[in-house]
Amino acid sequence: MNRSVKKAEMKKRRHRRIRGRLSGSPARPRLAVHRTLRQIYAQVIDDEGGGTLCAASSLALKIAGGGNVAGAKAVGAEIARRAIEKGITKVAFDRAGFRYHGRVKALADAAREAGLAF
Repeated sequence: MNRSVKKAEMKKRRHRRIRGRLSGSPARPRLAVHRTLRQIYAQVIDDEGGGTLCAASSLALKIAGGGNVAGAKAVGAEIARRAIEKGITKVAFDRAGFRYHGRVKALADAAREAGLAF
């Protein structure tokens, strides 16, 4: 089996496992993170209501080199600011199958420092 196919399959398995026990509610919405090689995206989602409450990305913030740790920190701080403006202080962190290190960890740490609790 090709290594990239195996990596993709393992990511899908991790994602299904995480989403099986994690759901966003109006009281505690889900902070979903997605990363690509060039960008990082975050959104706060209410799964029961079926909608995105707020979102931020390195692309929308026009961060040069948005695919690095500094870009992830900026996105984390911005998503926390937008969530707090809407009265959201507690979220459930959904790393979407990505390992909790590097850019995903930097985004989570910046969101915590800016006031989100998870």
